[in-house]
Amino acid sequence: MLRQDSQVTRPLHLLPFTLHSDYSPSGDQGPAIEKLVKSIEAGNPHQTLLGVTGSGKTFTAANIIERVGKPTLVMSHNKTLAAQLYSELKNFFPDHAVEYFVSYFDYYQPEAYIPRSDTYIEKDSSINEEIERLRLSTMGSLITREDVIVVASVSCIYGLGSPEDYQNMMLPVKVGDELDREDFLTGLVSLMFERNDIAFSRGQFRVRGDVVEVHPAYLEDTAIRVEFFGDEIERISQINALTGTRMDTLDSHTFFPAKQFVTDKNKLNTAIRAIKKEATERVAWFEKNDKLIEAQRIRMRTDFDIEMMQEMGFCQGIENYSRHLTGREPGARPYTLLDFFPDDYLLLMDESHVSVPQVGGMYEGDKSRKTTLVDHGFRLPSALDNRPLKFNEFMQMTRQRVYISATPGPFEFINSRPDNKKFIPWKRGELSAAQALKKIRQGITPSGADQGIDDFDVHTAGAHLIVEQIIRPTGLIDPVITLKPLKGQIDETIDMCRDRVDRCERVLITTLTKKTAEDLSEYIQETGLKVRYIHADVSAIERVEILRALRNAEVDVLVGINLLREGLDLPEVSLVCILDADKEGFLRNETSLIQTAGRAARHINGECVLFCDVVTDSIQALLNITEHRRSRQLAHNETHGITPQSVVRAVQESLSHYEANKESSEDFNQGMVAEDQASYNAVQVISELEEEMREAAAKLEFERAAHLRDQIKQLKRS
Repeated sequence: MLRQDSQVTRPLHLLPFTLHSDYSPSGDQGPAIEKLVKSIEAGNPHQTLLGVTGSGKTFTAANIIERVGKPTLVMSHNKTLAAQLYSELKNFFPDHAVEYFVSYFDYYQPEAYIPRSDTYIEKDSSINEEIERLRLSTMGSLITREDVIVVASVSCIYGLGSPEDYQNMMLPVKVGDELDREDFLTGLVSLMFERNDIAFSRGQFRVRGDVVEVHPAYLEDTAIRVEFFGDEIERISQINALTGTRMDTLDSHTFFPAKQFVTDKNKLNTAIRAIKKEATERVAWFEKNDKLIEAQRIRMRTDFDIEMMQEMGFCQGIENYSRHLTGREPGARPYTLLDFFPDDYLLLMDESHVSVPQVGGMYEGDKSRKTTLVDHGFRLPSALDNRPLKFNEFMQMTRQRVYISATPGPFEFINSRPDNKKFIPWKRGELSAAQALKKIRQGITPSGADQGIDDFDVHTAGAHLIVEQIIRPTGLIDPVITLKPLKGQIDETIDMCRDRVDRCERVLITTLTKKTAEDLSEYIQETGLKVRYIHADVSAIERVEILRALRNAEVDVLVGINLLREGLDLPEVSLVCILDADKEGFLRNETSLIQTAGRAARHINGECVLFCDVVTDSIQALLNITEHRRSRQLAHNETHGITPQSVVRAVQESLSHYEANKESSEDFNQGMVAEDQASYNAVQVISELEEEMREAAAKLEFERAAHLRDQIKQLKRS
């Protein structure tokens, strides 16, 4: 059943997910799957999969999903990695509903106010229609199916409409039903569909006599044709949205809302009355405190939004009234995607050492921005209830969790125990993961006084459900860790780079500052090596191009700071040099060192060189972990007669040819005499690029889509 506060019920039973793969679990994958499945079936709320880079953690996760048989939410900390997971899981489970739910904004500038300069920044955004379709498809699948796997980013903890309203707004039709055509059209409008008899697209319908064609927002190229004979539905067909060709005949179909925020008319009227009441009280409070400008602001904003909702059923920023629209009490948590899941579902948190803190940090940042808007009359106080979940709310809404990471944080280590009834929020920065694990092994559990947290249970130490997956299917072992003194680290690094380049291998170098990265790149370039730098000031598209150039041997050495970590797949890299490795801090802590060293774990000659004069606790932790892993990996290879092999993966196609296309089109335009004709050609190029951008977005190739979008903007400006 769905959670009780959503008041939506449906039966739930364990469904057999069918995993399609040419491979079977190997190395540590089999034991890891068995242990984690047993733990989940025993009802344990927390378990951790500590899997090294390249050990096939996604395949292990897919096997867990198949064995457990519960609807599953897979969380990732960014869109790109989420898209990769979505693609892999969709291939593993082609017979089931594998959905993708991330932020649908290509560009998002949140509404904000800066009191010091009296600057109001209006909300501005660009919605990716393909991702919006996938989000609506996710909501529909969770309402109607149980064999659902959702790959989501942290956007799943942000407010959505009520699942009860979403389900109640569904419009089912069946062949032979008595239904007046006008009532059907009215129902479509209430679902936020728009009528368009000329340019038919998603979220719209068109009418041709007794034939109504509807293009659901959650379907890509398919529309539904409903044919009437008087007041009776005579035929329902599935058609090609572009050509109108009938593809299939249906007995029935259910239409879902075309928007994510929907509410029925009675609830909307009730909400408008509540908004008017709150606005009146807020205006009175401002006037009482002699804040007349703020009073005028909130009165004008609220009156305009109410008028839009009454006339259109929607207004810009309607999510800020979500508390009234869903009938929640002040301070109550918002409805989110998690409410669409049944009570008993499984959560997998990929790269948990990043994902967990990310979830924990969303609420305070959102609250700070909106409090300023409320205090200065740009929003009603109820806008504060349009927020992401607090961390404890998120934990209450997720019953069973599997944390997946090569470097789990203290939170995962402390909570992955079978006797936990309530999670222990570990204070950030208190201990490193290695120190936390050491305390666990010593039988020491932190107390509330130690952490300054009053409300949590303290447990005695016991067996912890931390499952290691160390053996890689390729037989590769962790890179060798070498320590070298700081003196002469630059010259030593250059010599090692030359040696690797002579062997057609690539090198990564990490520094502490952007300035150092740029200066070092310039210095290395003078030695004749092909080098580039990469840091936060380098655009996302340029980063993709630089990484592609590195893999394609157009660049031999890449210098960076903190970008060379999670999710960076560079099989050609055999050497990682970490400069100033003993400068303990965020960039040189245990997690950063392990993740950075892991970039050399996909090459048979992998080595990580740390330049340091002092062996810090983080360096020692890296040495200990690497020694432990290498000993097990070498023993496994020797026992089973495995010869390690480097990872081989195709190089991503360059995006630079789009630049060439643009330049050639510009040269062509310069040769034109007629201004009108030149303008026409620019429009044609823009149209072609827009089509390619939509295709890239549909394939979840976000870097390519963003690159094309930038090209379109540049062409429009020229």
